[in-house]
Amino acid sequence: MAQQKMAEQASLAGISARENARPEISMRLVGALLALAITAVHVADQGGVTILSSPAWMGWAFRLIEVGGVLTALVLVLPRPPWLGPAWLGWAAGVLLGAGPFAGYLASRTVGVPGDPGDVGNWGYWVGTVSLFAEAALVVLGVSVLLTLRRAQLSNPRPPARSPRSAGASPTAAPG
Repeated sequence: MAQQKMAEQASLAGISARENARPEISMRLVGALLALAITAVHVADQGGVTILSSPAWMGWAFRLIEVGGVLTALVLVLPRPPWLGPAWLGWAAGVLLGAGPFAGYLASRTVGVPGDPGDVGNWGYWVGTVSLFAEAALVVLGVSVLLTLRRAQLSNPRPPARSPRSAGASPTAAPG
């Protein structure tokens, strides 16, 4: 009888764990798709993969965004090995991927950027508008996931790991 009860509890725990994993997987997929959308918009804005925008620093910044978008999508979608770091790193990369180009677009349209004064006031560019929506969505999603992860960490704190140095120290010994 006790074994049956334990099997039922294990089965219920497996179901709830699977149900909790579904939203996490779907959010990771949405985050990856938004990162790829940001990449696609910047490739389209440059005129293709083989073309480098003028001024050259802006073309290289676009390349950085494009590579960062692909890497962020991969980090969010692929299974994460432990050596890659904590789970929040992918979402932090997503927030940076969204916030950086968003701020750059706003700067280029308001005060202008070095070497590209012609975009000041050009708010009607549809590729830029699509980019702003994708970047804002990725920032909102990333920040909400990071806050959720932080809340979960605060509600389930792990006991501090004992370092080998402090394991043999006496309670009266002075810290060294």
